[in-house]
Amino acid sequence: MTTSNAVAFDAPIPVLRMFDIEKTKAFYVGFLGFCVDWEHRFDDAAPLYMQVSHAGLTLHLSEHHGDGSPGVVVFAPMTGVEAFHAEISAKGYGHMRPGLEDAPWGREMQVWDPSGNRIRFCERKT
Repeated sequence: MTTSNAVAFDAPIPVLRMFDIEKTKAFYVGFLGFCVDWEHRFDDAAPLYMQVSHAGLTLHLSEHHGDGSPGVVVFAPMTGVEAFHAEISAKGYGHMRPGLEDAPWGREMQVWDPSGNRIRFCERKT
């Protein structure tokens, strides 16, 4: 099978389900240091759909029923996992104190958001 030279993909953007906007923003913005890029609702009573990003990682967070399934794992390859760990640890977030672990494929830090989604930040071995 061949692919046309005109076909190209950008990095995928995981869509994660959220249930509590305030807790979700406290986690992603306050604790992890993400920025809210934009928010969207079809009307004032509609569920929120928003994009957050930090250092090249983009996520979509959705209140829409059927968007995402709670408990998903996002594997986020990165550089600087120890510095990121130190940065978020210094914030004193009361709901989580992630550690660093060495895995055969790299050094990892895992966090769980308020909706049960897990992000596995990993600095791969070279």
